[in-house]
Amino acid sequence: MQYWISKALAVSVMVSLTGCGVFTDEAHHKRNYRANEPVKAPEGLAQPAQDLTYKMDVAQYDNDPEAKNYRPPAQVITIAQGSWVEEGDKDARVYFDKNDGIVDLDEFIWDSINAVLHEENASATKEDKLLGKIETDWYSIIKPEDVWFWEDEADVSQQRFLFTIEEKSHQRTASLSSKLIDFKSDSQELTPLLKQQLEVRALNQVIAEFDYRYRQLEVEMRKQQGIISLEMGFDNKGNAALVTEQDYFVVFDRFSGFLERLSFTIVEIDQERGLITADYKKPESSVWDSIWGEELAELPIEDGQYQILVSRTNEGGTSLTWMDSEGTTLEPGTMNDLQQALENALRQRGINI
Repeated sequence: MQYWISKALAVSVMVSLTGCGVFTDEAHHKRNYRANEPVKAPEGLAQPAQDLTYKMDVAQYDNDPEAKNYRPPAQVITIAQGSWVEEGDKDARVYFDKNDGIVDLDEFIWDSINAVLHEENASATKEDKLLGKIETDWYSIIKPEDVWFWEDEADVSQQRFLFTIEEKSHQRTASLSSKLIDFKSDSQELTPLLKQQLEVRALNQVIAEFDYRYRQLEVEMRKQQGIISLEMGFDNKGNAALVTEQDYFVVFDRFSGFLERLSFTIVEIDQERGLITADYKKPESSVWDSIWGEELAELPIEDGQYQILVSRTNEGGTSLTWMDSEGTTLEPGTMNDLQQALENALRQRGINI
């Protein structure tokens, strides 16, 4: 899956929402005001009557047309699952809940910070995992704009930050805060507002990385679910079959949909007998499929019609007995190869039947 697309999109949205852009206020520019003189009647015509109640003097405005930069305070963007902020918190701080699949929340946040530093070609100058503190080297959050290709891309400013991770006693929630500890720039003055924006911007970068890494973890968890869905075994008649611990009705209801995603065409579903009849044709892969990572799994069986008998096992699970169009059960060796191919398909696509 192309995670870099969603990640780049998330970062771009965060940049636009955090308020670190420059907004020019021209509401009082003189061109926005039209101070009209009273209507002058042409020669030979009478001046229009005017009610003195509504008469207004021609106003004169002493405006400063020079553009000024107004930047709103930045906001922490909680795009990561399980992230939140406390209302009224004046510091650049976010809270993370321990989502499913995360073994060590502190370590997960720590790795997200280091990943951001790596992307910025920076490193940590001081690290203390026991205290949950990371002090960074110099890097630039605000990138220069409108630079010609023959010009050097000089940083607007550079910053150093202190990230602090504090885990709750129950170890299900941890907070991450960022603090600007050093700043240098030849053209920009550090104001309290700019300091707040830089701290939030640095924090939002880590939140986006946390979100990206957890989405990857979710996909891996879905893939792992597929590994244990089907195993080699026997049905109640002793025939080689694919066996799962899942409920009969769940498997029968979903397995036909799974087959359709593996180049099968469903011909008939006999609910009373638990029999699925389907035609199989090997997929034709294209160059575009390989580029986008959508190559279809090719199963170790010949093109043709197959019958899959779904039955309850004596142990309370469900068996899938594969037969050819004549009703002959497939050989154990073929079933073993088929089981491995189906397992790989489940893993690659993150499917859980």
